[in-house]
Amino acid sequence: MKAMIELTQRQQALLLLIIRDYIDTAQPVSSKWLTEHHRRDLSSATIRNEMAALTEMGYLRQPHTSAGRVPTEEGYRFFVSQMVNQAELPVAVRHTISHQFLQARPGIDPWMQLAASVLAHQSQGVSMVTAPRSENVRFQHVELISTQGRQVLMVLVLVGGDVLQQILTLAESVPQERLSQAAAGLNGLLAGLAADDIAVLATRSDALEQDILTLILPEMRRAAAGVPGGIYTDGLAYVLSEPEFNESDEARRTLRFFVEPSALQDMLQRSLTDSSVGGLQVLIGGEGGWEELRQCSVVLARYGVPGLATGSLGVVGPMRMPYAKAIPTVRYVAGLLSEFVNDQIARE
Repeated sequence: MKAMIELTQRQQALLLLIIRDYIDTAQPVSSKWLTEHHRRDLSSATIRNEMAALTEMGYLRQPHTSAGRVPTEEGYRFFVSQMVNQAELPVAVRHTISHQFLQARPGIDPWMQLAASVLAHQSQGVSMVTAPRSENVRFQHVELISTQGRQVLMVLVLVGGDVLQQILTLAESVPQERLSQAAAGLNGLLAGLAADDIAVLATRSDALEQDILTLILPEMRRAAAGVPGGIYTDGLAYVLSEPEFNESDEARRTLRFFVEPSALQDMLQRSLTDSSVGGLQVLIGGEGGWEELRQCSVVLARYGVPGLATGSLGVVGPMRMPYAKAIPTVRYVAGLLSEFVNDQIARE
């Protein structure tokens, strides 16, 4: 951070120009290029001196002796810090995205799939979206369905839409009518309660309801302790087609990350724990946490309704990703998904 404070206004302006050009072309940027295309008011020698200073401070590097300069991770961090709160999607793009969601079929699955598709297309990177998950697991209703003999299928629905199913084996066979009565009694008793509230309820006089109650509790506690389940992804081809990944080793390393669910869950869980709803994070070069992403940058955001249900979404691309488009796209889609949670889940 000290080096950033030492940058002159001219150095800042040149650094931003170099990074924008490198993002667009994937080619090292030379002093001659900057003089001819951007800064005719400065001599090539002056720009060379400033580029040398920026290299000395760690914002640029020189891939080859005679080549121009390319940004370092520190250079990209400076670039992001300058535009993270300024970049906005054009009105026409926002209208297009909003219209796509208005046309989507109702339900969590269609909306998550569409969010992943929109993020990938707009950012030309890999998208990742998790379905909204209840922050405070609460009971909504239970269904008990007789299957065969003493076995009963328990379908437990939680506030927020999570559905848990389990086969129970009862002490004796119970007719469906009696199971339905027990479910109705529990639904009236437990509606909206959290696991801890259910645990302190007085013992039910009805033996069947008490048996079911003791089986509901561990299921709810497992749900509360769980990590996000399915992750919706799209756009891997965009990243693997970039010149940074022409080397097969880098491509394989990146691909391995995206086919390993635990790695994706770990990264997305970070956005849930380290940021508030509406907050946004940009991770550059894996930030030391993910070796597979050392050539990448990640834009992550959290969406939903605090205290009710939240999820996370993000995009991954090469380190020279188009931040000015990726950041506002992630922010805008996160806002749409927050509205979805508020409209569809909060009402339940």
